[in-house]
Amino acid sequence: MTAGTTLTHGTTAEHELAALQREHGRPLFALLLRLCDGDRQRAEDLVQETLVRAWQHPEALRADDFDSVRPWLLTVGRRLAIDARRARQARPAEVGDAVLENARVCADHAERAAATLDVREAVKTLTPEHREVLVLVYFQGASVAEAAKALGIPPGTVKSRAYYALRALRRVLPGYAADLR
Repeated sequence: MTAGTTLTHGTTAEHELAALQREHGRPLFALLLRLCDGDRQRAEDLVQETLVRAWQHPEALRADDFDSVRPWLLTVGRRLAIDARRARQARPAEVGDAVLENARVCADHAERAAATLDVREAVKTLTPEHREVLVLVYFQGASVAEAAKALGIPPGTVKSRAYYALRALRRVLPGYAADLR
């Protein structure tokens, strides 16, 4: 904008507003981006709001001195950023993806904890021989050969007991059958 140019409501207002943005938009955006802690979306919104304020108050941009337009815009933008920050602090936190992801993680953890309790109760219903094999092979991660050696039984017996133990668990935990295959 040139010295003495004013924003008028009407067809030329769009052109004048565009010229204002071309001339002062970058420094205004840079300031607001810093004030918004790098949040580009908020900074862009505040630039637009600042330009709307300029359009609503053309008398503030009437100046004999060309250099007085930018400080006015930067001051208005800074005040809008401060007001926006205060408004966000006064409101409850916005629910973003990170919060939703945490909620899913907590729900998954709760489901896993409940499933663990169900499985523990179901394992208690097995015979001691079947329970020993499951604990060694599935819960402690022992191989069939390691379990056979620890229990003093042949590997084939370990496989057989594991098979029948899992089958018994499937009957006791029908909702978990897919997880036990």
